[in-house]
Amino acid sequence: MRFENEVLPGWLNVSRETFSKLVEFSNLVEKWNPAINLVSKGGVADLWQRHVIDSAQLVFHIPEDAALYCDLGSGGGFPGIIMAVLAEEFVPEMHVVLVESDRRKSVFLAEAARHLGISPVIKTERIQDLAAQNADVLTARALAPFSELCVLASRHLRSSGLALFPKGANAQQELQVAQAGWLFDYTEIPSRTNPDAVIFSVRNIRHA
Repeated sequence: MRFENEVLPGWLNVSRETFSKLVEFSNLVEKWNPAINLVSKGGVADLWQRHVIDSAQLVFHIPEDAALYCDLGSGGGFPGIIMAVLAEEFVPEMHVVLVESDRRKSVFLAEAARHLGISPVIKTERIQDLAAQNADVLTARALAPFSELCVLASRHLRSSGLALFPKGANAQQELQVAQAGWLFDYTEIPSRTNPDAVIFSVRNIRHA
């Protein structure tokens, strides 16, 4: 198991069982990646820090009373599967939904969930065709520009809900484009893993 010797940053204090599941999931991604291209080759080389830990930081921004969490475009399980693992420890009552239109990736997500002993609901549908989820918390990582995420979030997030959008070096440009067509309240949270990245915590998304 290549990832068994990885370490967690000081800010991510989890149980031994949770850590083991993160390691197991990392190994599953590496095993399946050549066939399905879950992450880039560079992403595999730095999978633990770039994808696992980067995704894990989102759990600290999920309200403790959140009942329904929805991850759009779950792909290789970042952050959706990571959130499902961490939710067992941090937000145990929260229901987790992962949305992924690519059937091969959806099969991987289901197999990973079975292997890890977690039970997210996996929806193999196009986000645009998906029934409104009315989620308390919504995430979308490396899925679409901020403005397009506003379109999706306005449909699938409940009126009092929270969207978490991790963004990289183009974050400010994406924000400005989104603000041209949408109104929303947001907080810009520095990433714990990448000095050039931020997490936008967004509420009250509505048309301008």
